[in-house]
Amino acid sequence: MDYKVLYRKYRPVNFDELVGQNHVKNILKNSIINDKIAHAYIFTGPRGTGKTSTAKIFARTLNCLDAKDGICCGKCQNCIDFNSSPDIIEMDAASNNSVDDIRNIVENVGIAPSNSKYKIYIIDEVHMLTQSAWNAFLKTLEEPPHNVIFILATTDIQKVPITVLSRCQRFDFQRIDKGLIFDNLKSICDKESIKYEEDALNEIAYLSDGCMRDALSILDQLSKVSDIINLDIIKNNYGTVTKDEIDNIYTAILKNDIDSLVSKINEIKNTGIDIKILIDKILDNFINKAIEMKKKNISTNAFNQLKKIIDSLNSLLSKLNANSNGYLMLELELISFINDDTNQITTREINQIISREIITLDTKIDVNELINDSKNTNIYKMCQEFINIRINNSFVNCNKNEKIKFSTLWNNYIKHIVDDNIKEFLLLTKGVVPQVVSDNYVLFVTNSESVKTVINSKLFDIEVSFNSFNSNNYKMIFISKKEWDSYMSTYDKNKKYELLDESEYISNDSNSLRLAEETFGNDLINIK
Repeated sequence: MDYKVLYRKYRPVNFDELVGQNHVKNILKNSIINDKIAHAYIFTGPRGTGKTSTAKIFARTLNCLDAKDGICCGKCQNCIDFNSSPDIIEMDAASNNSVDDIRNIVENVGIAPSNSKYKIYIIDEVHMLTQSAWNAFLKTLEEPPHNVIFILATTDIQKVPITVLSRCQRFDFQRIDKGLIFDNLKSICDKESIKYEEDALNEIAYLSDGCMRDALSILDQLSKVSDIINLDIIKNNYGTVTKDEIDNIYTAILKNDIDSLVSKINEIKNTGIDIKILIDKILDNFINKAIEMKKKNISTNAFNQLKKIIDSLNSLLSKLNANSNGYLMLELELISFINDDTNQITTREINQIISREIITLDTKIDVNELINDSKNTNIYKMCQEFINIRINNSFVNCNKNEKIKFSTLWNNYIKHIVDDNIKEFLLLTKGVVPQVVSDNYVLFVTNSESVKTVINSKLFDIEVSFNSFNSNNYKMIFISKKEWDSYMSTYDKNKKYELLDESEYISNDSNSLRLAEETFGNDLINIK
C-alpha cells in the first residue's frame, strides 16, 4: 500500500520540522549540544501534541553520526536506518503492560547497542503499566547502563507513580497554537496541491483543539470528499459555527430576545459541532468584542455584562464532562443574562455595539444614528434580494469606458458636494471604489460592513443628489468586500446578464412614488 495518511507522511524528523513546543525543543537541543544527557525522560500532555514525534526526533539526533546544533543530519546510516534500528526499541504500554513485558526489557537492557551510541527505549502510554510492572521497572529506570536512555510518554501523568516521576526529567507538552496549526495545514495543502479557503483551514485548526494529528486527519478526510476545502464541506462533515452566528447569539442577548437566542443555539446544535469547541469559539469571539469595547470606550455596562458572560462560560467549560448535556447547560447560562438588571444597557448603546465599529475619518460618526436619521427618506426596501438585483443589473452592459467615465463624475461630485444632509454620508465613501459600471448602474465595493449598511440606508438620496449634479440617471449599490469575493467566486464570464425588475423594492407611499417617478420615469414604475 503506497498511500500514507497525512499525519504519518508529514511526521517531523528533526527539531526544525516540529511544530510548537519550543520550550521542549530548546532544552533537548541544548542537552545534545552540551552533551548533558539524562538517563530517563517523561513527556506528558494532550494527545497529538508531538510527544512521540519528539521522542523519535530526540532519539534520532542522539544517535546521528553528524548532528549539528542539535539537528540530525538525516543522511548518515543511523538516520537512514532509524526506523529499523535494533537500538531503538518502541513499546506501546497500552497493549504491553504486564510485568513480563517489563522483565523482558530488564533482561535485555545490559546488551550493548549494536551500531549506535545509545540504546533508546520509547515507551508510549506508559501510564497503562500495571503496578507490578512498575515495581519490576523501578530499579532499572533509576540506574540503567550508561548507554541506555528511557523516554516515556503519557497523556495521563496522574497515573504515573511519584517514584517514577522523581527519576525522570519531565517535559509538559501544551496544546498547539491554532495559528501554528493553520500555517502547517496551509503548507501541507500547497505541497499536496489541495485547494482550500483560509477560513476553512482556520476552522480545522479550531476543530483539532490544539492536536496536530487530529487537524491532519480532518484535512486528509475532507480532501477525499471535495475538490476544495471550504466551510460548507466542514459543516456537512464535522459541524461548525461561523462568526456571524456567534454575533447573532450576542445580539439576541443584548436585545433580551430569548426566543431568538434559544432558536440560534438549536440551529447551531443541529450542525453537530462539539460543545466544547463551540464554547471555545464563543469565548474567543466575546473576548475580542470586550477588547474592542475597551479600545473604543463603548458602554461600560455592556463591557461588564460581557465580562460576566465570559467568566460564566469559562466556568462552564471546566465543568463539562462526558455525561453533561452541554447544549442545555450552555442555553441555561446564556438565557440567565436576558433582562440582566445588574447592567442596564441603553438602546443607543446596543445599536452602537451591533454596528461593530465606530467609523473614524476626520471625525467620529455614529453608524446607527446616521441610519436612524435617514429612515424617513429611504425609498428602497433594502434587502438581500434588492441588492442581488442591483448587482446583476450592474453587470448588464458594463465596460471599462463606462467605469472611467463614472469615476471622473463621482470624484468631481465628491469634491463639490454642498448638501450637508448628504455630505456626512459621503465622508464614509473615502476609499470606496466603483467596481462595476454600466450605462445606468454602478456597483461599489467597501471593506467595511458598516459603511455598506450606512450608505445603502441613504442610497436613494445619494442617487438623486449625484444625478442632479451631473445630469445623469445612475442607480447604485454598495456591497462589502466579503460579498464581492463570494460573488466573484461563482462568476461566469460567459453568462449573459439581463436587466431585472426592481420596482417591487421601491416604497409604495405616495411621496416615495412621486420621487421615484421623477427620477426613473413612469415606464419603470409598476407598483400595485
